[in-house]
Amino acid sequence: MKNIIQPLKGTRDFYPQQMAVRNWLYGKIRKISEAFGYQEYDGPFLESINLYAAKSGEELVKEQSYVFPDHSGDLITLRPELTPTLARMVAQKQAQLTFPLRWWSFGPFWRYERPQKGRSREFFQWNIDIIGIDSPQADAELITIIASFFKEIGLLSQHARVMVNSRKLIDAELAALEISPEKRIGLFKIIDRRSKLSPAEWEAYLLDFGLSASQYKSLISILNNTSLWEKSPELVTVFSTLKAFGVEDYVQFDPNIVRGLDYYTGIVFEGQEIQGEFRRAILGGGRYDNLLADVGGQPLPATGFAMGDMVISLILEKYGCLPVNIGENPAPVFITIFDENSRSTSYSLAMQLRQNGINVTCNLETEKLSKQLKYADRLGARIALIVGPDEQNNHTVTIKELKAGIQQTINQSELLSTIRSILEKPLT
Repeated sequence: MKNIIQPLKGTRDFYPQQMAVRNWLYGKIRKISEAFGYQEYDGPFLESINLYAAKSGEELVKEQSYVFPDHSGDLITLRPELTPTLARMVAQKQAQLTFPLRWWSFGPFWRYERPQKGRSREFFQWNIDIIGIDSPQADAELITIIASFFKEIGLLSQHARVMVNSRKLIDAELAALEISPEKRIGLFKIIDRRSKLSPAEWEAYLLDFGLSASQYKSLISILNNTSLWEKSPELVTVFSTLKAFGVEDYVQFDPNIVRGLDYYTGIVFEGQEIQGEFRRAILGGGRYDNLLADVGGQPLPATGFAMGDMVISLILEKYGCLPVNIGENPAPVFITIFDENSRSTSYSLAMQLRQNGINVTCNLETEKLSKQLKYADRLGARIALIVGPDEQNNHTVTIKELKAGIQQTINQSELLSTIRSILEKPLT
């Protein structure tokens, strides 16, 4: 093992089992995205660092991004997120697009972070956005998509919920405490870190930041006020819309949700596991009405969210929401090669089945039949086909059901219907 080159820290190998989970998750994401009329898109994996420098936040740009010069000396980065790319793409063809846009994507991203359970430096992420609607109903639609996704993958409302807040509301509350606009920007980041610090650490952090004791006490009162949303007309509209969509059980107001990225301007939200060891964000997003103009486009309202694949996969495994047969061999039929004389017949039968929609693994060597059958069983095949000298002479084929141990010999003309009949039977 010492001589094997190890994978880079914070990256993952996707063996077939892990790849099956990723593809299953991707399929669920596609189903929900398209159910709401969203179109799939993607952008480049490499971008200029300047795209993120203006609005994503100093921590993301200076500490978490993989930045390097290309041969011309320009600084480029492996994309750490997709929202700025989306804004750039829309700005480039703004006059040619039909608004509102409903777009989604699922692909790889990179951030230089400390790897831990549920977090790596290379990850896959679902991004979904609606651009061109300046109303809380757009935010409510995205929150409904999250709730619908949770339902689709088997997470109940006692497992996960969407926590919702408004940065405008919290900004107004902070302004009432006579906290300057410049300080409020930094204070949002500190509020975002509240759940990551002990109460004593967080209080010390705020007092060091420059809040007075009375301001600190008032801030605690604001962040503990679960009825604060009633002061926000936008949030009132969001929650009434979510009730109309029938997903209110999956949604909860939380004044502590402010999101750390600088470009959020209004409604913000996080999907969270609400019990167990994780109790952290599954996904997050919100309104970013200024980003299109910041990358050179005409001002457009926008809202969206992103979800990484790692935390949600761990949670799905924890609650037993992954399919029991996930990662199984996709070919239920295995065709043996009895000898050289029957090789062509076996290959011909394999192609006949494939052309009729049945996946087949074909052995490529003439090994002992017992060895081939053992291999087929370990692969997870349900059926093995044998064409020996007798079958060759009589135009028949022997079918062996590996789990049940049942074996029968039939005419080759009956092969397709017989296999379909076997595969329709449930496994016992």
